[in-house]
Order: sequence, then C-alpha cells, then structure tokens
Amino acid sequence: MNALDLLLTRSSQPKLQAPAPAGDVLENIKQAALRAPDHASLKPWEFVVCTGEGLQRLGQILQDSAIAEGKEQESIDRALQLPHRAPMVIVAITRYTEHPKVPQFEQTQSTACAVQAMQMAAVAQGFQGIWRTGSYAQSAYVKSAFGLAEQDEIVGFLYLGTSCLKAMPKPKIDSAKYFTTWS
Repeated sequence: MNALDLLLTRSSQPKLQAPAPAGDVLENIKQAALRAPDHASLKPWEFVVCTGEGLQRLGQILQDSAIAEGKEQESIDRALQLPHRAPMVIVAITRYTEHPKVPQFEQTQSTACAVQAMQMAAVAQGFQGIWRTGSYAQSAYVKSAFGLAEQDEIVGFLYLGTSCLKAMPKPKIDSAKYFTTWS
C-alpha cells in the first residue's frame, strides 16, 4: 500500500485481536510518532505502551477512576475490561512545556499528529487501530495516576492489534463541502 492509498482509505477498526505490533514493526510505529510536526522541537509527548499485565494495570486505573468519580456499578465493572478490547493500548500524553512561541494547544496538536502517525504506521505494516478518548482521557483521577501536571493532557488511547473484521469501503466525501478556494 502506498502512502496516498493509506491516507485515502484510513478508517478505524474497533474489533482488534492478537497479535499486536512488536519488534521492528513497533519500533517503526514509535519512530513515526517522533516525526510529528513539533514547533521548536519541544517533543511534548509521552507515550505509555500497555500490553499484557500493562492492560490490566491500565484497566485498574480506569476502574479506580470510575469509583472515585461515583459512576454507576455497570461503568465501574466495565472500566476494568476497556483496555482489553485490543492486545495493545498506547496512552498518548502531552506534557506541556512553557514556551513563548509554542502555546499549549499547539503542543497538544503535535501529540495528536503523533497519534495519527502511529495509527498510519501500524496500518502500513498490516495492523489496525482505533483512537479513543472519552471521559477517562479527561479524568483528573486518570491524569493523576499517570503523574500529569494540571496543564498536561491525555490526548487519547490508541488501541492497536489485528483486525477481526474486513474493512468496509467508505464512500468518497465531497471535498467541496469543506474546502473553499481563494484565487
């Protein structure tokens, strides 16, 4: 698959199974993240790769968050299993660095670009993924469990693995609805 086909056929795959990326494939995914646009080379990212027991640890953080935030029992029970929807979850974090020319939102956007790059690198190597956010990405409890400062952010959880489903073709989108040309 060439780069253009990769970008034009991108879609999220929510049903993932083992195997997860490993070895050189995983290293390529990591290196793709580190090539994201990064004004002033601040490298505002931190990525926590969860597999095996790490998925259980992440699930425990999510469950403890659900308890601390007074969620219903169904949500508390479900939280422990959320990371197990894939054999790998990469937690994408922006660790904000104060800089006179690079505001916080730009550093967060840099991390978001890194997540997109990781997903595309995974797909290019035969794996699939889905980028999830939700209330746990915004949870003060979860942020604290990862040792984040108040201004830091969890940009999302990138679930990676092997797709259980065949990707369905998506219809072409009319670009004229979203692009205006000034000539």
